[in-house]
Amino acid sequence: MAHALPAQRIRPLGWALVVFRLVLMVFVLLLCTPLHLLWRLVGAGRWWPRVFLSSIGMIAGLHLRIEGRPHRGALHLANHVSWLDIPALAHATGTAFVAHDGLAAFPFLKWLCEMNDTVFIARHDRRSIALQVQQVRAAMDARGALTLFPEGTTSDGTGLLPFKSSLLSALDPLPEGLVVQPVLLAYDDAARIAWVGEEHGLDNFKRILARLRPIRLTMVFLPPLSGDALSDRKTISAEARSRIAAAMVR
Repeated sequence: MAHALPAQRIRPLGWALVVFRLVLMVFVLLLCTPLHLLWRLVGAGRWWPRVFLSSIGMIAGLHLRIEGRPHRGALHLANHVSWLDIPALAHATGTAFVAHDGLAAFPFLKWLCEMNDTVFIARHDRRSIALQVQQVRAAMDARGALTLFPEGTTSDGTGLLPFKSSLLSALDPLPEGLVVQPVLLAYDDAARIAWVGEEHGLDNFKRILARLRPIRLTMVFLPPLSGDALSDRKTISAEARSRIAAAMVR
């Protein structure tokens, strides 16, 4: 099991960076929100959430290197290390996300997620599967891509947790023509980026924003699954994990 780093004291310069970056993030939110609502009202597209999330990553110091080609209309299955995974993937693909329904309990987070057409999955409520299927299809139509983190939580970035095939229940059977593409997220300094152990989410957020050094992330879009690898959700989950694990050790 991964453990969080010991609590780190943020120095005055770090606090100045936290405040500066928060101000920039609030400014971007205030700029993008009305434009997003206006664009939706007139049916002009849904790209402002992508602008917002890309800007959040840039403000936080995220430097991206992309290998491979993201496929449009794909379900991306990615390992999960940090909240920075979300702005990184949004920047690269414009994707919507699948999230567990626990996030919906936090009104502000739920509102941000809904702006980006997030699909909330209730893994233990079989009665809601039909509704979740409809939401998944709508998100795919609106965004052209959907991302799911099959680990169900964040890891320390040095290995993979088990993939939970139950998270794919709303996509079993797969919609005809859907591309399933594994994605590796590899941080240069994963141990100092990852949100693991008992660290509070707010503490991790502040720690990231207080960094002076850039956060370097290599995002590897692996070849899509095909043939027997797509036979059912358990096979999809196992094959995606195997390919991501193999890419980790290259």
